[in-house]
Amino acid sequence: MMDVSYQKQPLLEVKHLSVDYLAGNGTVHAVDDVSFTLRRGEILGLAGESGSGKSTLAYAIARLLNPPAVITGGEVRYYPPARPAEAINVLGLSPAQLRAFRWNDLAIVFQSAMNALNPVMNIGAQIVDVLATHRPGMSAKQRRERALELLRLVGIAPDRINSYPHELSGGMRQRAVIAIALALKPDIIIMDEPTTALDVVVQREILAEIMALRKDFDFSVIFITHDLSLLLELADQVAIMYAGRIVEKATQRELYKEPRHPYSYGLIHSFPSLHGPRRRALGIPGSPPDLRDAPAGCAFHPRCPFATIDCTTALPLLRPVSAGTTQQVACHLYDPQFTAEPPTTAAIAATYEARAEGSGVR
Repeated sequence: MMDVSYQKQPLLEVKHLSVDYLAGNGTVHAVDDVSFTLRRGEILGLAGESGSGKSTLAYAIARLLNPPAVITGGEVRYYPPARPAEAINVLGLSPAQLRAFRWNDLAIVFQSAMNALNPVMNIGAQIVDVLATHRPGMSAKQRRERALELLRLVGIAPDRINSYPHELSGGMRQRAVIAIALALKPDIIIMDEPTTALDVVVQREILAEIMALRKDFDFSVIFITHDLSLLLELADQVAIMYAGRIVEKATQRELYKEPRHPYSYGLIHSFPSLHGPRRRALGIPGSPPDLRDAPAGCAFHPRCPFATIDCTTALPLLRPVSAGTTQQVACHLYDPQFTAEPPTTAAIAATYEARAEGSGVR
């Protein structure tokens, strides 16, 4: 992984962002006080169970949320690489400015390629449509040549330029969506579960394609998935979300070797290992909370094997695990005010193993 990315300039800063869904039966606090920095050429992974707020966070950054979703607080600032001192307040952009910002500076690969593509337009026409809207000075010949170039970049044969979405396989449709996202050479691409519903072989091909394109064009990626095993191969930084908050931020290496939050540990050990000795799949009992009425204190405490009385009353804040590390965790286990000696990863493992043994999990 590219640990050197931390030395690069900030490209996107999200500060204390919060999003609510207003409903008659209660307000859903989907994103709650989330902050992070994305740097040039970096892949930031957002992981967590369904309903943890990953997609809502991404769509808030791109200003794609519609009522009843409301951004209730925070900032999103974009630093153009050519003019990093001229920070752009994304949440303050006018509709015209927002249209220019999207696809030029920030593009999105949506979760379902079949739904993201227009079924009555061939894929070449859909790429050309983006170019015609944002690059009106290009001739029709130049737009078609650019469309062919983009298809080659993502591994689609140029002779498929006139194919309609239903004539392509799932993997090829996903590649076509990536081609559209790359059309204007954006600095940031948000990928919302781009490999969902694809078989494992095609997943690997898509991930390899993303890595190769990132290396060639040095764009940054926010990669959203509930499959943490993908991020452990792909991402530079990983942010674990639970109940609308980030509970752990770390490099890929730190998270794989020493997940600190009990939720992160449970996620990592919820999928089987393809190598090494056979091990028990631990899982996490229970379900994510109802965000209309989340538990007081730490939202994970009803499912946490380490929960104490403090976890039911005091909200844990994201803080460095120790001095000199980039790894941060929102857990009272690592706050000297609540815990004198933080548990080791081995202690977390032993506790999860004991609970799995008691529940009969194999």
